Amino acid sequence: MSTSRYGRLAVVPLLLLTSTACGPQAGAAGAGGSGTPEMSYSADTVVFRMGYVGGFTTPAMLAARLPVISVYGDGRVITEGPITMIYPGPALPNLQVGTVGADEVQNLVKLARDAGVGSVTDFGEPPVADVPSTRFTVLGPNGVEQTEVSALAQSADIPQSGLTADQLAAREKLRAFAESLTAESGPLAAAHPTTQPYAPTAVAAVAEPWVANTEAGGQPEVAWPGPTLPGAELNKDLGLGCVTATGDAAQQVLAAAANANTATPWTSDGKRWTLILRPLLPDETDCADLAANR
Repeated sequence: MSTSRYGRLAVVPLLLLTSTACGPQAGAAGAGGSGTPEMSYSADTVVFRMGYVGGFTTPAMLAARLPVISVYGDGRVITEGPITMIYPGPALPNLQVGTVGADEVQNLVKLARDAGVGSVTDFGEPPVADVPSTRFTVLGPNGVEQTEVSALAQSADIPQSGLTADQLAAREKLRAFAESLTAESGPLAAAHPTTQPYAPTAVAAVAEPWVANTEAGGQPEVAWPGPTLPGAELNKDLGLGCVTATGDAAQQVLAAAANANTATPWTSDGKRWTLILRPLLPDETDCADLAANR
């Protein structure tokens, strides 16, 4: 059994919005308007990204979390494909890459800004806790701008009390944009026919000491072919380490992962470790990028 890569966003309402930018902020009225100049981007530059931050989950999963959608300057669109609903799950995520043209990239930036990304808008704050935020990143004439949405959940589960009509309308506009990103006829529809497995050139491994899991049953050990675990500390208070495998080591890790799962005890330097393997994206180079994106 698997879940569609399109279905995961279809029920996601986007609620409370805050905005930050690495360049000067655009005025809300002019954001994404028809006068926005066209831009050119380098191939590995993130032009648009949507992902989750925070929420109630394990520290290791927070550290290794992948963006929902990343769109690059050369038109590559990287998403997570269908997920096999088995336990233990595969050791590697099912990352997929497709391609859209320069016009689609420009249009996506405009649609994002029209929907409120990078603007200063009051979306209210429903009384919910322990749920992830949704972070939008867009690169435009004003530089890199981020809009972070808190209290992300299915609309039926989110209390609407205390929200004004304007706040509800603004959230609905942003929610509709988010849904369109994975729609068969949405702004990234051209990427669907070209989709193929993403081939990373580097893989990060978030490591913590292995603990026997009776639900997973007996799992055979797999020798870790990458740098010695656990690697550099991601967080000294949480006991997480991280290493990055590149070049031939990355290919050896990918080959070993084909015979492993999320409950596999990986062996390194005489010890056993639980790993979350995180393929690095084109704009990422090592574990420091994971720490920065949590």
